[in-house]
Amino acid sequence: MAVIEWKKENCVAVITMCNGANKHNIEFAKQLNICFDEILEDASLLSIVLTSSDEKNFSQGIDIEWMGQKMQDQDFKSIKSFMYGMNEIFKRILLMPIPVIAAINGHAFGNGAILSCACDFRFMRKDKGFFCFPEVDVSIPFLPGMIAFVRKSIPESQFNEMILSGKRVTAPELEASQVIVKACDDQETLMAEAMAFAGTFMKKRGIFGELKKRMHKEVVHTIDTQDPVHIDALDLFVEG
Repeated sequence: MAVIEWKKENCVAVITMCNGANKHNIEFAKQLNICFDEILEDASLLSIVLTSSDEKNFSQGIDIEWMGQKMQDQDFKSIKSFMYGMNEIFKRILLMPIPVIAAINGHAFGNGAILSCACDFRFMRKDKGFFCFPEVDVSIPFLPGMIAFVRKSIPESQFNEMILSGKRVTAPELEASQVIVKACDDQETLMAEAMAFAGTFMKKRGIFGELKKRMHKEVVHTIDTQDPVHIDALDLFVEG
């Protein structure tokens, strides 16, 4: 069963997460990577819009039930494969030679919000959904790479408050601090605005990709060098 699908609309690739709450597990990472492979094969595609088919959620982040079961089964290989798989997703978005635009149509929690921060631009509905990092309340610390690239998308003072408090933030608040391009009235307006914005990018992949490579060089270095220390040690939860 597909948990992610994509279609071509003119020069825009629309990736739709289509598994309800769109929780992240090893299959999610695998299918999103396949989507990216297929999109990059089509040179006529000049941008990507990432969204969800669910009426309530953009993405609820890591599939805690899946991960908890793997921990109980001592299937540590699958957990590490998932974490490295998600890091590959983040790096691919950071280095994608075409713009990646998140159309946040509902709740974006935890890894779902983090995924949107890896994107180049974000739009969000203001009539439905919150954006938040609940990791402080579920004892799952950010990996160093996550901290590095979320900082490119959220002003430091706001990020400091959000990561340490778990505060739920609305689209108008995010628009005011320029985390998102626009807070949209409803689902129809969200997709219309995101697609119109995506259609303005008629850039050559070579220069676009090189700019992102240079912009995010240090972030990618952090993902590659610091995250494995925590992933390999399964230092993914904090007790007490």
